[in-house]
Amino acid sequence: MQEAANRPTTSLEPLGYRAGMSTIEVAGKEVPRLGFGAMRVMGALGSDGKPDREASRALIRRAVELGARFIDTANIYGDGYSEEVIAEALHPYADDLLIATKGGLVGGAARRPNPDGRPNTDGRPDSLKQACEASLRRLRLDTIDLYQLHAPDPDVPFEESIGALIELRDEGKIRHIGLSNLGRRQIAAASALTPIASVQNRYNHDDRASEGVIDMCEEHGIAFLPWGPVQVGDDTAVAGVAEKHGVSTQQAALAWLLARSSTMLPIPGTSSIAHLEQNVAAADIALDPGDVELLNATAG
Repeated sequence: MQEAANRPTTSLEPLGYRAGMSTIEVAGKEVPRLGFGAMRVMGALGSDGKPDREASRALIRRAVELGARFIDTANIYGDGYSEEVIAEALHPYADDLLIATKGGLVGGAARRPNPDGRPNTDGRPDSLKQACEASLRRLRLDTIDLYQLHAPDPDVPFEESIGALIELRDEGKIRHIGLSNLGRRQIAAASALTPIASVQNRYNHDDRASEGVIDMCEEHGIAFLPWGPVQVGDDTAVAGVAEKHGVSTQQAALAWLLARSSTMLPIPGTSSIAHLEQNVAAADIALDPGDVELLNATAG
């Protein structure tokens, strides 16, 4: 389905990310270490102040114009809306773009009742395969570069869920396997079955529960994709560093993540082009060793 002809050659050509921005290899591609999370694109507003599909497409195109080459989405984001507008905005995809998506959570009509408050997971092999097929159609792809298990399903043996992703890879539907919202034991179990390209967990200056996971990713050459990266709360240390550099606390938080580990690939998301541009500008912030030491030692 991905065509080589008629590729956009103007606004979507690489502009260079930032002069000092390092890169990381993920799923066989070298990408800048600041990506774009597409969860919130359905909230992009048109000129009338209402959610607007063209505004969503413009937001995605602007992320690529600014140099983002890693775009993270999921089948559950807007019940497929995010994947659809990514294809509308960017297909046929440039060779250096890496589109990553996920399956394993359910919403809308497929949502299952969970009175105990657990996330609505569905890691059954048949369900994961159906979800992947639907994502392929929405993204207009024959093969997804990086397909991630969105969350483990406590009602399905973990190895069966991973086995479904291995089958999808062997069938040529996906190229690389990623994991999300899990710990070191499950990463080790999955890695015993197949190479793991990435792990996506919540991580920011306030929430450091995945410190051990980051260490594991560094050791094994796995990209770590922190979600919720700019959520800092009432964090005096981040606020102080932000004031020192004349930037927002969210920008300082992103700059710290980039300094925290070379395996880190933050994927901040937004529905606003202005906020997107602010996020990207965080790559220009040069924290000094004292800043990094202070933020490493403190948490909100």
